[in-house]
Amino acid sequence: MILTDTHTHLYSEEFDQDRTEMIQRAIDNGVSRLFVPSIDSAYTQKMYDLQAQFPENIFLMMGLHPCYVKPETYKEELEHVEAELAKNKFYAIGEIGVDMYWDKTTLNIQQEAFQHQIRLAKKYKLGINIHCREAFDAVFEVLESEKAGDLFGIFHCFAGDFEQAQRAIGLNMKLGIGGVATFKNGKIDQFLNEINLKHIVLETDSPYLAPVPFRGKRNESSYTRLVAEKLSQLYQLPIEEIARITTENSKAVFGI
Repeated sequence: MILTDTHTHLYSEEFDQDRTEMIQRAIDNGVSRLFVPSIDSAYTQKMYDLQAQFPENIFLMMGLHPCYVKPETYKEELEHVEAELAKNKFYAIGEIGVDMYWDKTTLNIQQEAFQHQIRLAKKYKLGINIHCREAFDAVFEVLESEKAGDLFGIFHCFAGDFEQAQRAIGLNMKLGIGGVATFKNGKIDQFLNEINLKHIVLETDSPYLAPVPFRGKRNESSYTRLVAEKLSQLYQLPIEEIARITTENSKAVFGI
């Protein structure tokens, strides 16, 4: 059984004490495909080092996270993204999008950076990995403006309602489902089984949003299995089938 974690911040400082063991634990638990999003240039070298250490299991994305879109540095950061894309192999542009939880004052430049990186994704024929926090309208506004046959990707950590899920799917996005699906107040578990599994991929967003029974503690990629177990219950399918379908879906996005 092969499980795929489509979104894990393996370079996070929260793993500094046991990173290698944590990654090996995931692989030993069948989570053998680990996709790592970029947030800004400060972590680029750590990402490359991880890929070199686990070349058969770790696959990188490149992008500028919306929380790191700052007026004084975002243009320089976008230049870094472009430079890395020009010289190295990546499997998606991410994580990119809009975050209205931490800073509403940067909405315009967040949308500008989001659109710019979508166009980079089209240039390199890559999918996108979308961060959306309290910003569905702002994200959909940009996606609609860039809607095209070559726009595809994953709505990372999807936590919207059924209508928003349908809209995202209509824009050629898979839904990234993680620990929130296991929360009592997560809400998406109430309608998820109404969505065809062909639109779903698994993720952890490690070290954040650990699934039950580890909610509130450090998340890690081995917990992808707990998310798969929850989907097995919701869809009334064996976990092996959940793993197979969601991994195939991830291949459609990442090309590997």
